[in-house]
Amino acid sequence: MRAVTWQGRRDMQVVDAPDPRIEEPTDALVRITSTALCGSDLHLYDPFTPFMTPGDVVGHEPMGIVEEVGREVHDLRVGDRVVVPFNVSCGTCWMCRRGLQSQCETTQNREHGTGASLFGYSKLYGQVPGGQAEAMRVPFADTLPIVVPDDGPDDRFLFLSDVLPTAWQAVEYAGVTPGASVLVLGAGPIGDMAARVALHRGCEVVVVDRIPERLARAAGRGATTIDVDELGADNLPEKIRELSGGRGADAVIDAVGMEAHGSPVAEVMQKALAVLPKQAQAAVMTKAGVDRLEVLHQAIECVRRGGTVSVVGVYGGAADPMPMMQLFDKQVQLRMGQANVRRWSEEILDVLQQDDDVLGVETFATHHLSLEEAPAAYATFQEKSDGMVKAVFAP
Repeated sequence: MRAVTWQGRRDMQVVDAPDPRIEEPTDALVRITSTALCGSDLHLYDPFTPFMTPGDVVGHEPMGIVEEVGREVHDLRVGDRVVVPFNVSCGTCWMCRRGLQSQCETTQNREHGTGASLFGYSKLYGQVPGGQAEAMRVPFADTLPIVVPDDGPDDRFLFLSDVLPTAWQAVEYAGVTPGASVLVLGAGPIGDMAARVALHRGCEVVVVDRIPERLARAAGRGATTIDVDELGADNLPEKIRELSGGRGADAVIDAVGMEAHGSPVAEVMQKALAVLPKQAQAAVMTKAGVDRLEVLHQAIECVRRGGTVSVVGVYGGAADPMPMMQLFDKQVQLRMGQANVRRWSEEILDVLQQDDDVLGVETFATHHLSLEEAPAAYATFQEKSDGMVKAVFAP
């Protein structure tokens, strides 16, 4: 089969890879019809390269048609149309039964001290072959895949794999009610969708970014937008207080994470990793790595006293400094973590099956490309060029 593979730092290649096969009696094989490019995939592109092996099949936002099931699969059937969550979760362990599929005890990577395995996502998370391919093996076939209706375009359901549940959880963790003020920092795919979910729930939403095309998308959905480059990052907290009765936002969603600008020390450290031997890179990142925390610090400054900061942007530093005095003094609630896809999937599916496309998922992708165009798309997405917010590949 053809598959997108990691071959080195900033080197993705589409190659002929071994066809997946049934390995456990609870597996299914899925022929991929659509698969998306995620901002988290860029972390594998650079800087999480120490944990990658040349030939790793990447991607964790796929959907397709079931072509084969193992002998112990009873509920999923050949021909079912399914979305595959990015968490590799069993659905039956102590964590999964409590809606914490991202911490699944069956697939936890205890060797590395990390949570549930993820499709297409490095040794730190199980090194499970991903879904930017013509086909993939899906374990726990009776509990993991999300069966979706046969009608409707793929884009109506594809984002159940990651974008929708990640954004949904970000808003859930923000703890907001209708009329609440929500500040979303970052208008990439997750920030954009989190803003849509918050607007759908009747919140007053402000979206901050520096890319005009992304701000225009958010404004088109009804959010107030701020170009942080025009305003100046130092002026953002005061601007948010002006828009929220002098208090600050009821909740702030950090949808940027380690990609933040404005953290020169962390940026230099991340770039310096490239000149170290691979083993040394891994040791630094897992023991002494630091992130670009500019956006997280802005979130803490912009939230009102007693408010909530919901962190959905990915961080990977092991030695990040935090403004603990400010967090404590402001009585800030802080929630974060990988999305528990199956915790929210049925609730979101109910919304997607409404006649109206209330979250705009069918027009969410800015680029539809062939799988062979994936390597170029990685570069374009990282550079935030060509108006790319979300790319979907057709194998």
